[in-house]
Amino acid sequence: MCNTMHANLKPPSFVAPWPGIRQSKTFPDAQAKQVLKEAVDAVVNSFAKHTQGYGRVNVVEALQEFWQMKQARGAEMKNGALVIYESVPSSSPPYVCYVTLPGGSCFASFQNCPTKAEARRSAAKIALMNSVFNEHPSRRISDDFIEKAVQDAWMSFKGDGDNPNTGIAAFRFMLETNKGRTMLEFQELMTVFQLLHWNGSLKAMRERQCSRQEVVAHYSNRTLDEEMRSQMALDWVAREQESCGAVKRELACAERELEAARLAGRELRFPKEKRDILLLASNQANTLLP
Repeated sequence: MCNTMHANLKPPSFVAPWPGIRQSKTFPDAQAKQVLKEAVDAVVNSFAKHTQGYGRVNVVEALQEFWQMKQARGAEMKNGALVIYESVPSSSPPYVCYVTLPGGSCFASFQNCPTKAEARRSAAKIALMNSVFNEHPSRRISDDFIEKAVQDAWMSFKGDGDNPNTGIAAFRFMLETNKGRTMLEFQELMTVFQLLHWNGSLKAMRERQCSRQEVVAHYSNRTLDEEMRSQMALDWVAREQESCGAVKRELACAERELEAARLAGRELRFPKEKRDILLLASNQANTLLP
């Protein structure tokens, strides 16, 4: 990848946002969709010119090669450089495909795709664009980055950033322990802590007098796997037993958030994991019905 290309490209507003910013759940209008499509196509074409010369780029192959190249240059990838695709089961269009990158970031097809192959290409396009912009210096976790992210988190949650009860202090500590990494490389750990906050687990750990250092150290070595999802799903099953309909309401909210973010071309790991955990909780709760 040409370093001058990274230096000259400034990430647009819809590239994977700062952590802590609460994203709008408004669905994008037609004009916004067109702007997004044109921007993605421009970045993909620019990538092709810098790496493969002129001509049609196989965006699925290009995305995989991009991450293999990063790994070859020494980027730390706990689970390797494999790019993972997940097609949403459907017997008719429009088809939807998710793609998860090394580091944990997730994107999806953002266009109305008539075929499964086109959905995969659409997902690869938005993921490649974010991967390219991820190399920009503004995406690397630095002191300035941390101050901006914490400020955004404070404004989103309207809390005191120094009050440990808000979880923002833990958020700051986690960012500070990951200085030098880029946001896409940091995404899985970020998502784990977003889920712990959403699920109430961080609050429970604070009540047990666990320190921020202990919590971050423990979860920094954990992967977001089926065991963790199952544990969180059980917490929601317990909430369902206390308040009938809790899972259904939260699931409807998560699905709206995920769909709006997908159509806007945003990073999706947190809303997608919420949706998947709640679906698991719903299935488990149904098996407990008399």
